[in-house]
Amino acid sequence: MSDKKRKNAISFFNSHFVTVVSISLVLFLLGLILIIVFTGSELSRYMRENLIVSVILDDGISDAKIKQLRSDFEKMRCVKSTEFISKEQAAAEMQKELGENPEAFLGFNPFHPSLEVRLNADYTHPDSLLFVEKKLAEKVDVTQIDYRKDMMQMVNNNIRRVSFLLLSLLVILVLISFVLINNTVKLLIYSKRFLIYTMRLVGATPEFIRRPFLNNNIVCGLVAGAIAIILLMFSLLYLKQEFLNIEEVLSKEILLLIYLLVIAAGIIISVTAAYFAVNRYLKMSRGKMYYV
Repeated sequence: MSDKKRKNAISFFNSHFVTVVSISLVLFLLGLILIIVFTGSELSRYMRENLIVSVILDDGISDAKIKQLRSDFEKMRCVKSTEFISKEQAAAEMQKELGENPEAFLGFNPFHPSLEVRLNADYTHPDSLLFVEKKLAEKVDVTQIDYRKDMMQMVNNNIRRVSFLLLSLLVILVLISFVLINNTVKLLIYSKRFLIYTMRLVGATPEFIRRPFLNNNIVCGLVAGAIAIILLMFSLLYLKQEFLNIEEVLSKEILLLIYLLVIAAGIIISVTAAYFAVNRYLKMSRGKMYYV
């Protein structure tokens, strides 16, 4: 290989290496924000689905009716799960909290049997709770519906604020990612502007000129996305060892979706930036190319 070819190969590798590394770092940050957004969404769902609605039952309800009532509740779309709490179990839990048995100074067990109902996340909003409360109270042997309205309202308000903040952060980072990747690709094509002009002079069509740049940026986007995913995997592995297992919050399907979004973002932004950058030089005269 001649010195000229060797220098051209080194220059080609260096320019593309810098481009790929720059894009991969931006995609890595984008992936982290996506993980935070999806984690926040799953945590909010977890919190909502662990808010308990207590359905107080008649004192003398039979086991058969309790079983039937649980079955009826669990068939409802709004109900995720139910758990039966007997009078004795309720008294034992109260004794554990207070340190003394309520029957000792009252002379009787003041508690009623109950069902602890956990709702699906979509039915924990204030309007939905009123509907759920009405449906649960319609059942025979139900004497009272009890839940912490203030706590549910507080959880919903906090989740709404955090969700808005995370989505705003995601939108801002996507815009920043587009600008940074766009500028990186433009710099790469800037160095090829006279090659584009030469190809125009020999009669090459715009589609023919654009094709190698677009194909090249598809490869750059794929490689940068792959590097970003590897960095994300190492980051998640570190979190798993030092703090928490992210897989307990995010399923493998959601993580796979995040990885696909990172690769798709790398390809789409890179190709879009290359398309408009090449078009810019296709319409530019030779004289202007010296001053851009």
